Amino acid sequence: MDPMIRKLRFRLLAWLHRSRSGPILFVKKFSYKDVKRATDGFHRIVYSNSHGAAYKAKFEGGEVALVKEARAFDEGKESFYREVQFLGRLHHRHLLALRGFSTGHKRLLVFDNIENGSLKEHFNDPLRTPLNWKARLQIAVGVAAALEYLLLFSNPPVYHVSISSSNIMLDENFTAKLSDIGLLSSVGTYVKMPHSSCSEECLGQECGNIIFQLGVLILELITGQSSEQGGTDLIQWVQGSRLSSSIHMMIDPDLGNNYDSRELKNLLVVARLCIKSKNNPKFPVPQVFRYLQKKKHIPR
Repeated sequence: MDPMIRKLRFRLLAWLHRSRSGPILFVKKFSYKDVKRATDGFHRIVYSNSHGAAYKAKFEGGEVALVKEARAFDEGKESFYREVQFLGRLHHRHLLALRGFSTGHKRLLVFDNIENGSLKEHFNDPLRTPLNWKARLQIAVGVAAALEYLLLFSNPPVYHVSISSSNIMLDENFTAKLSDIGLLSSVGTYVKMPHSSCSEECLGQECGNIIFQLGVLILELITGQSSEQGGTDLIQWVQGSRLSSSIHMMIDPDLGNNYDSRELKNLLVVARLCIKSKNNPKFPVPQVFRYLQKKKHIPR
């Protein structure tokens, strides 16, 4: 990591620690009854994984939100409140902001609106307007930007993140929002993100896993296929020797010819590098972000 960036990071984290430590601030406690009613009795499921389900909520005032179970906190109230405090401190354009929490039969986290649902819904629902090429590029760049923020500027710096089309939410402007991050021990597709000072280049297995997930997401954006419905096929395709000759067969038909061929090829190169990073990471998340922003030459 560049010495100037490292110095800036530590100063920013010190400021955050001084200014934001202490009790939970500016996080609303929602009535459990209101949340249950807003989620239609917890039946409006958006996605579900080993850490609990996420629900779409529509409150009486018309506000839309994402409500997530905090199933792993069932044993400890203090751990749950630490999670609420941690998530309440995170502020980034591409992270779903925590609005509040609720406790009752379930412990729940209430996040900002998800006006346009999940990315997966846009891939699977034929009634939705397909995402154009520019929107897909911006989603990839946005997710990488959020990862860079979490890796360099979050405090505490150890958390877990899952990237998939199911848990990437789109707001009213189709801005991508990561919704599945936390502080708990690694389970399932959750990946423990290390403190950048532990490995300046972030080249460990943990970062390899998160970069791999980002690569799979890029393939989903290109092909319109959910990784949950053939992720293995997508990975084999991008690693194959006939990639260039088969691009036209794999690109999402909803795009038609409305995409930039050069941008597509560059995006595929980035996806391929990310996929290869699972077992042998060679570059950190910030570098992937620079590739996607076209500010750094992509190795072939």
